[in-house]
Amino acid sequence: MNRLPVLVRQHIAAFRALLVFTVLLGLVYPAVMVGVSQLAFHQQANGSMVSYNGRVVGSSLLCQEFADAKGNPLPRYFQPRPSAAVNPESTTDYGCDPGFSAASNLGPNNPDLVKLIKQRQQAIAAFDHVPVSQVPPDAVTASASGLDPGISPQNAAIQVNRVAEARHLPVATVKALVAKYTQGRTIGILGEPTVNVLELNIALDRLSARSGG
Repeated sequence: MNRLPVLVRQHIAAFRALLVFTVLLGLVYPAVMVGVSQLAFHQQANGSMVSYNGRVVGSSLLCQEFADAKGNPLPRYFQPRPSAAVNPESTTDYGCDPGFSAASNLGPNNPDLVKLIKQRQQAIAAFDHVPVSQVPPDAVTASASGLDPGISPQNAAIQVNRVAEARHLPVATVKALVAKYTQGRTIGILGEPTVNVLELNIALDRLSARSGG
């Protein structure tokens, strides 16, 4: 080995180091991390999937549309933020499509966006029977990913009466569920409180099933 030229020995040493670190960092480390995540954080590692009646209905990390076949929002469900994550080739995709995560890319002064926001404000005000002034920003604007699973407590608040009426539930009961599924700021200081729409709607379905509503 020592008879080999220095340059060759250096290349052999570098190749050995490459093999060692490829095995350690490319195989061993990922395998250990997958094992730890499956044991300690099984649900999160597998996409935070949510089940209802024994069937997976979505992920708590992604928004989901609660609409009829024509895209009309269903009154008995809390509605998510608007979503620009739409398959342009589909006539039944109204948003929250994980395969098309995207923002609208329209600036705040874009006339098309301004017009769209005003239309959404009017539609939500009529749907939830509230003044336009009570419609919060997140009810009429999409998130950067188009897949935001949560809405603001203010957004949830304007929907409470409509959901309670559609499900024949006391308003206080619906408000209590909203409070239960409201998540505070991360470590108390980061972000804003949000309400997980999918988990809240599943809780409402379970409650309605028990009460026969």
